[in-house]
Amino acid sequence: MTLEETLSQLEALGNEKTRAHYSKTGAGDNQFGVKLGDIRVLAKKIKINRELALALWETGNIDARMLAILLIKPKTLSAEEVDRMVRSVTFSRVADWLNAYIVKHHPDKETLRGGWMTDDDPMAARAGWNLTAERVAKNPDGLDLPALLDRIESEMGDAPSESQWTMNNTLAEIGINHPDHRERALAIGEKLGVYRDYPVSKGCTSPFAPIWINEMVSRQS
Repeated sequence: MTLEETLSQLEALGNEKTRAHYSKTGAGDNQFGVKLGDIRVLAKKIKINRELALALWETGNIDARMLAILLIKPKTLSAEEVDRMVRSVTFSRVADWLNAYIVKHHPDKETLRGGWMTDDDPMAARAGWNLTAERVAKNPDGLDLPALLDRIESEMGDAPSESQWTMNNTLAEIGINHPDHRERALAIGEKLGVYRDYPVSKGCTSPFAPIWINEMVSRQS
């Protein structure tokens, strides 16, 4: 399938309701408004295609980029290519898909994480903190958790929204998975108040760290 054919299929799948929702959450005008489920179905139809994926990514179109993420194997990208992709993202939903499907599975993710954790680019920082939250939960050996809490306490309140979200994820993961640091994580969350009033749907857990931590800990017991 050519780039033009793929874009035509994406455009045909777009709908006004999804476009409006994406626009409201910062997607901009370069989008068709395709539902995520429809993007997944199209990706299964096309299958892995690195050349097409990279061409789709270069369009900057939100839906094309989300499709591109599903059409490429992480190990076929260099660390430099992943870094450029991360920095070029302008919409948080694309960033989260890229982090989930590409960045977390890349063989150089730990090296990239180290650089992104001290980067001023908000999307690079978002990716760095996202990987750090994963390590806190699954592979904390070698991480200095008190130092991470120090950074979160001093930086998260004024952090850009892009990186603030994954810094908060890291705070929550520390509190959930590391009882020795739970009291401090809860205190930091209360002190900063980030996402205290965040609207959530019925049945969903608030991203406000103290609520999130306590809820997940209660489920463990």
